[in-house]
Amino acid sequence: MYRVRDDFRRSQLAIAALFCCLGFQYATWVSRIPALKTRLDLSEAELGLLLMVCGAGAALSFPLVAVLTRRLGSRRLAILSALALGLVLLALSVTPNYPVTLLVAACDGVAVGCLNVAMNAQAAALEVTYGRTTMAKMHATFSAGSLLAALLASGVTSLTTALPAHFGTATVLLALLVLGARGGLLPESGDAADAAGPAEPAAAKKRRGLTLPTRVTIWMGLAMAFGTVTEGAMNDWSALYLKDSAGASASLAPLGIAVVSVMMVLARLFADGWRTKWGDARIVRAGSAVAGTGLALALLVGGVVPALLGFACVGLGIAAVTPCVYVAAARQGSDALALVAAMGTTGLLAGPGVIGFVANGTSLVWGMGVVAVTALAVSACSTRIHFPTPAPTPAPVPTPAEG
Repeated sequence: MYRVRDDFRRSQLAIAALFCCLGFQYATWVSRIPALKTRLDLSEAELGLLLMVCGAGAALSFPLVAVLTRRLGSRRLAILSALALGLVLLALSVTPNYPVTLLVAACDGVAVGCLNVAMNAQAAALEVTYGRTTMAKMHATFSAGSLLAALLASGVTSLTTALPAHFGTATVLLALLVLGARGGLLPESGDAADAAGPAEPAAAKKRRGLTLPTRVTIWMGLAMAFGTVTEGAMNDWSALYLKDSAGASASLAPLGIAVVSVMMVLARLFADGWRTKWGDARIVRAGSAVAGTGLALALLVGGVVPALLGFACVGLGIAAVTPCVYVAAARQGSDALALVAAMGTTGLLAGPGVIGFVANGTSLVWGMGVVAVTALAVSACSTRIHFPTPAPTPAPVPTPAEG
């Protein structure tokens, strides 16, 4: 039994490294957007298009990701896409002009889409294989990777502003993480859909094309999209709401993002225990209801302190939504997981624009009200999703006494 526990920990750390890689790579290149803007002499509109192309590449990669997941398996796809993200960093540091940079950004989006699906498939399979909850902690390591990237960017730029030096160092670290994780990743037969039910013959898998999504998969995709709108909107609009609508000072305005981020990380560290105790369905329904209700009340009351409390409710309540939905989608197979991941990316892309449109036509208070509604919509969608019931953590079996 102790050996099983060691195997679980080894795979848990390996898969966590993949999540760390994704957060690290993304935060690395976006932290140097000002340098890219200056080097390529980009306008604000051109910079916005660059970011949009990256996100669109991830959102539109769904058919390709589904096929690659079936043909390569989540293990090989995770390794290849993580290494590709390192090559993207190197390419971004030396792109000669704007059109080439757009092409590289689109490739980055596709690689992000591949790694996002592969690593979540691995994490879901780990839960099925060992009967233990761990997905929320995996998503917490994504934030840890972003923090590591921020620290590296600060350290490297204090020595040199050269992008090749910074991105080259980051690529080496990414490669070391991937190589260190390779041995602990689950085998291709360990995908969650295979582990949860009867195995499908390999020949049948190769013949099968991209299937139409089921009704349950669509509900999962909607829940993921609404959840990522809620999650992403806090980063995009919380500081502006605090400054322009709640009357916060310039020094207090960034605290909105800080409050949400800290609450999300803390919640994800503890959420796996909550999932084991209460089940994924209750966590998603109650959490998203807390997020939507808390934010709505804060908007009604107004002021800085209520806003920060409302933002804390959002961070606490929405933190476990994406991990739980990813687990449920992985049980439906690679096509469902790829579609749900793509809809989540779409939510991140479309959310800020919708909120900005509403705010422009009315006020930012109403725009943030849309965020509260999307959180409540997650709770409504979750009632149509069959979440797996995580198995309780097995107690270790004592070894026989000697003598």
